[in-house]
Amino acid sequence: MITAKNIHKSFDTLEVLKGVDLEVSAGEIVSIVGPSGAGKTTLLQILGTLDKPNNGIVTLDGVDFSKLNDRELAAFRNRRIGFIFQFHQLLPEFTALENVMIPALIAGTDPAKADTRAKELLAFLQLSERLTHKPAELSGGEKQRVAVARALINNPSVILADEPSGSLDSKNKEELHRLLFELRDKFGLTIVIVTHDKDLAQLSDRVIEMKDGKIVETAV
Repeated sequence: MITAKNIHKSFDTLEVLKGVDLEVSAGEIVSIVGPSGAGKTTLLQILGTLDKPNNGIVTLDGVDFSKLNDRELAAFRNRRIGFIFQFHQLLPEFTALENVMIPALIAGTDPAKADTRAKELLAFLQLSERLTHKPAELSGGEKQRVAVARALINNPSVILADEPSGSLDSKNKEELHRLLFELRDKFGLTIVIVTHDKDLAQLSDRVIEMKDGKIVETAV
């Protein structure tokens, strides 16, 4: 599903990734752990085409990112990869329903179909009563579930999550952790999670530990 080979990434003179090799199988949930500054988020951004490596190759379902131009990368990212961020990144001026629909509209989906799909996802996530609420009117857990629905709207094959439960209280953390596994089972997703949360990491199929820009250990 996802293959990264010999990934190097530097920012000016700071070498953040130092030859990372990684493979993630279809349907697998993998957690990437390690101290701050280990390169976890940088690696996730490269896997998601949000950044490019200085050297190395990333492929998803056999598609080599280095062969795509910026427009092709954007289209590929929009349709094939869903993102969940620590602070949800919802647009404050739009309702929950509108936030979820945006990626589908960008992809050229008919607005009526995007509306129906967004409502189905929000219903699945128990947010049917919150469709017209803007982010400021939602709880932390509700905002993150809206962000999950947005990540799913284009039926991606991969979800990349960067500290998805980092801003949530204990109850909402447990619910989100459980939800991620339900999503894998229901939608056949491959999920890669960057996390400091030991409970979430231990639930994963595999834990990859990074340190100083390298993968130092993989545990099943």
